[in-house]
Amino acid sequence: MAKFKSRTSKKEMEGKETVEVFKDLDRGALDTEKFLEKNAKTLMIVFGALLVAVLGYFAFQQFYEAPRNEEATLSYLAAQKNLADGKDELALGGKSAANPGYLGTYKEYSGTKVGKLSSYNAGLIKFKEGKYQEAYDLIDNFSSDNKILMALKYGAMADCQANLNKSDDALSLLDKAISASDDPYTSYYFTRKAGITALALKKNVEAKKHFSTIDEKYEDYDNGMSDAYIEMVKYY
Repeated sequence: MAKFKSRTSKKEMEGKETVEVFKDLDRGALDTEKFLEKNAKTLMIVFGALLVAVLGYFAFQQFYEAPRNEEATLSYLAAQKNLADGKDELALGGKSAANPGYLGTYKEYSGTKVGKLSSYNAGLIKFKEGKYQEAYDLIDNFSSDNKILMALKYGAMADCQANLNKSDDALSLLDKAISASDDPYTSYYFTRKAGITALALKKNVEAKKHFSTIDEKYEDYDNGMSDAYIEMVKYY
């Protein structure tokens, strides 16, 4: 008796696979539905908290930060006017609410960009007064996305340290000033200053490195002065 071997057609196989896929999808959808039902309260709390956080952030920016930035700017501009008029003490301020000056603006609005800039300006006035540690601390509070301003910050801090007889720290800060900005003149200025400081500390190798950098990269700003410094390193 002839035996017939049953064969499953390709279409039948594909049909079965499709059915299984939809069964899996149905099971997955059912599991998801059960999960949502079971955890609905928790999920609502989580999403609600996220919504409150997002709305709170925008409210904070609009109704708190924006007015504070405006107030800080007005206070800063008043200090700037006093500085332009040669009234350094009034520009520094900090002694009364009527005239906050740079110090008062920084203390009241330290979280704003204008507040941080006020700290930097207050530090420069303290430096002029010969109060180098106070100047250093105030300038150190400043931060900015502007690379040139950051280079100037480190340079000013280096001057404070130099006047506090901390020349090694000053040299380290000058290296930071050099690397902080891509501006060629700023880089040249602090590279030259770092070379002179290294020379004074008898760190001749480091001094020569800085003066050679000037000779290679900033010749247009230097008028050949770096050559004289390089020669000086040989005999200093």
